[in-house]
Amino acid sequence: MGRQALISVSDKTGVVEFGRALAERGWTLLSTGGTFAALQEAGVPVTAVSDVTGFPEMLDGRVKTLHPAIHGGILARREDGHLSELAAQGFGTIDLVCVNLYPFRETVARGAPFAEVIENIDIGGPAMIRSAAKNHAGVLVLVDPADYELALQDEVAPTERRRLAAKAYRHTSEYDAAITAYLEGDSDTLPTKLPSELTLNLSKVAEVRYGENPHQPGAIYRWGGAHGPVMDARVVAGKPMSFNNYADADAAWALCTELGQQEEGMVCVAVKHGNPCGVARANDVRAAWELAWDADTLSVFGGVVAVSGAVDLNAAQAMRGTFLEVLIAPDVTPEAVEWFAAKKPDLRVLIARKAEAVSVLDLRPLAGGFAVQERDTRPWDDLCPEVVTTRLPRDEEWNDLRFAWAVVKHARSNAVVLARGGVSVGLGAGAVSRIWAAERAVANAGERAHGASLASEAFFPFDDVVRLAAGAGVTAILQPGGAKRDPEVIAAANELGLSMVFTGSRHFRH
Repeated sequence: MGRQALISVSDKTGVVEFGRALAERGWTLLSTGGTFAALQEAGVPVTAVSDVTGFPEMLDGRVKTLHPAIHGGILARREDGHLSELAAQGFGTIDLVCVNLYPFRETVARGAPFAEVIENIDIGGPAMIRSAAKNHAGVLVLVDPADYELALQDEVAPTERRRLAAKAYRHTSEYDAAITAYLEGDSDTLPTKLPSELTLNLSKVAEVRYGENPHQPGAIYRWGGAHGPVMDARVVAGKPMSFNNYADADAAWALCTELGQQEEGMVCVAVKHGNPCGVARANDVRAAWELAWDADTLSVFGGVVAVSGAVDLNAAQAMRGTFLEVLIAPDVTPEAVEWFAAKKPDLRVLIARKAEAVSVLDLRPLAGGFAVQERDTRPWDDLCPEVVTTRLPRDEEWNDLRFAWAVVKHARSNAVVLARGGVSVGLGAGAVSRIWAAERAVANAGERAHGASLASEAFFPFDDVVRLAAGAGVTAILQPGGAKRDPEVIAAANELGLSMVFTGSRHFRH
């Protein structure tokens, strides 16, 4: 009996050409279902697997290849004992297995109902792939159309066979991980809790020149079947995205989205090295950009900007004089795209993908593992703010406290934000003491601190921040509370005529 190849694929890219090339080289092709039909329709000689097993496909196609004639032919070692046993049963060897699996992730991603998702869990495919990979010394296993050309060589080196086997096991392990995550999370392909075991099912989606620094290789990976507003954004102008561009754009878009959900108006967020540096709300995109830029003209230079509304030509032209790395928006008009391409050809202009459900898990790498937690997505409406001073915040102070609270949540600890009139007028982030963060925010604000409201992502261990803020003209403060010296801090606020609110919710970010 000559060489036999079993071909059964969901992704039929190049399969007819590959099957024809094998047949021309003397291979006998075995196939099932749609692949059999595609090969037969193209005039490629092919034998149905049911003709080999003597059993028809059954249970609506759930059972096709789960038979000793198939798995025996794949798993038999190419030695006399196994070959004699096969021959006694009338079975031949299967020397090439070309299989890719039912489109489980794609089915989940388009929101298919549970019953349809379950029917797209492949059983026979993974079994054949794993069998072939185990016996890769005698069987070529192909799960990727990119490897078809290699299989047409007269001889495939043992090192290549081993590489293909490893690729096959990676393929099935990622597939199983996606199924596990879906079943654990009910409706997503990502975990929604802290399981006893967590599989990182990652697939590369973008190459970048390097990581954070030129000596570090880097790439962008997708987790499971998830989609992200930045990772899957459409680049409509400018250079390819860098590693740091992705990180900063993701941070900017997250804050922009949260603020955009608070109240009406357009939001603009500028981020530099992971920290917000200029944030504003206004009636239109151009005005929001101008206010965010004016909040910190020095730091916004070379930053990443996210806006919550469509960017038109008027808004685009307002950015003429500032060097930016990335602009991301829900939409950009064709006139604005054309203007950016002509006037700012290095600026990466992105149209964000509509937000979808993502994992609630946040992973931080450690030597040998990860620290894993739920993402800090707590909304303002879940808080129970308590006014702890004699003076109550005025309406405009409440608005600025809420605005500053959202911004400070997205800044690196220790962080303090001053806001006035829907603009971040001062921001201190990444400081190793709270008073230093406050000093930086006050210095950044200058005279704009007069009448501003202050938010801190963690409590005040002393009353020094209150006294500094009052001296700069701040009139209202929001912080979690919970320090041993809270009574002293409250007393200082009352002494200085400030209003202070405790949220009871800390928001460290490291």
